[in-house]
Amino acid sequence: MAVTDAAIDKIKQMIVSGELGPGDRLPKEADLAERLGLSRNSLREAVRALALINVLDVRQGDGTYVTSLQPHLLLEALSFVVDFHRDDTVLQFLEVRRILEPAATAMAATNMPDEDVKRLRAILDELPAEPSVEELVANDLRFHRHIAAGSGNPVLCSLIDSLSGPTTRARVWRGLTQSGALAGTREQHMMICEAIAARDPEVARAWATVHVAGVEEWLRRTL
Repeated sequence: MAVTDAAIDKIKQMIVSGELGPGDRLPKEADLAERLGLSRNSLREAVRALALINVLDVRQGDGTYVTSLQPHLLLEALSFVVDFHRDDTVLQFLEVRRILEPAATAMAATNMPDEDVKRLRAILDELPAEPSVEELVANDLRFHRHIAAGSGNPVLCSLIDSLSGPTTRARVWRGLTQSGALAGTREQHMMICEAIAARDPEVARAWATVHVAGVEEWLRRTL
């Protein structure tokens, strides 16, 4: 194992064991390096790497702290990697969405508070009668993000949010080229919303699967 990797692993173990918790300040560099049996250079490299993935927060003139370790913060690194996707991987992102989003939608049917169900309806009502493709896609993103948040699982919500970006272009492309895509999307959104409001997780799951699979199947045929 490389020296820097070993340093990262030792700091990780301090966090996993509970010795360091969210918001805690790391010991002074010299003290921590001596305690872990590391050179100060190796320790600095490890701290830099953990700061890049939002595990540590280096505050100049103050010290180094463990972040909140909230899922959305830790998964920002995934979003960064996802930004490097190529167009030929969009189908793979859609396949993952088809696995995750129906599960989140089923959970939302059980867990989403009544007020958030009303907000879900309001998001659909915000869409004009004859929306542009851009308006429909923006509304689609808000709709799915609200459902993911309503699942009650922040990790699942963050994963779905990270995967939304790479599929946006495919949604716009489909809206511009496939006849009936706009009307079909609006209808499927309504059915998903009604299933969530009815607290029927299996129907909600089924409609979400149909919805995501439709984009995936269209793109597969087009490519």
